Amino acid sequence: MTEQPVIILVDPQLGENIGMVARAMLNCGLTELRIVRPRDGWPSQAAIDASAGAVEVIDGVTLYETTLDAVADLNRVYATTGRPRGMVTRIVTPRHGAEEMRREIADGTKVGILFGGERSGLNNDDVALADAVIEVPLNPDFKSLNLAQAVLLVSYEWRMSQDATLGERLETNESEPASKAELDNFMTRLADGLDKGGFFKSPAMRPGVLRNIRNLFKRGQPTEQEIRTLHGIIVALQKAGKKN
Repeated sequence: MTEQPVIILVDPQLGENIGMVARAMLNCGLTELRIVRPRDGWPSQAAIDASAGAVEVIDGVTLYETTLDAVADLNRVYATTGRPRGMVTRIVTPRHGAEEMRREIADGTKVGILFGGERSGLNNDDVALADAVIEVPLNPDFKSLNLAQAVLLVSYEWRMSQDATLGERLETNESEPASKAELDNFMTRLADGLDKGGFFKSPAMRPGVLRNIRNLFKRGQPTEQEIRTLHGIIVALQKAGKKN
């Protein structure tokens, strides 16, 4: 049982485009690529060069004479197309299709996704082999994707359908986030400097202003290194004040 969908290119023209498809696939963790009737032949040095090192995909390519041969061992097939076909068929978005594929593959189903050639895409006979059509909800007045873009969109949704990456993270460049004690120590030093400099116009305003300043630094999520830098700024300002 393959644990990922098979990408199938039907009548691709340029080796460069096949290479860029391989690159897009491997970015999303997909490795099985089947090709039906590549116009410029196979193997292709142009595909290797354009793959940017995705040799795992390129080396594993299998060739087929017909689309039917390429899907013969599969249980479930999706076809990608961006134009009406005059057929009664189920249409899904890449996101919905990816979630569906996850469930099917988990149940032992072998799944493949058909992509047509650069010039005209899949023909109706190819689309008729599919159980569902994947249609990307793009600008209705301009739906123009190149082959690698189409593969990347669908492959990305496949990857994201089981991705646990946090929506946001703080890159600290190997410096740990500052602890509450480190921030408090800095705030104490800052408050002392503000007191000596006559920053607070009245004792009543002091607690509220210091809370606002603390909240400002908390929102910034300072690292240990940044707190040390702030201490250094205070020292430099104190030195400058003495010189004046």
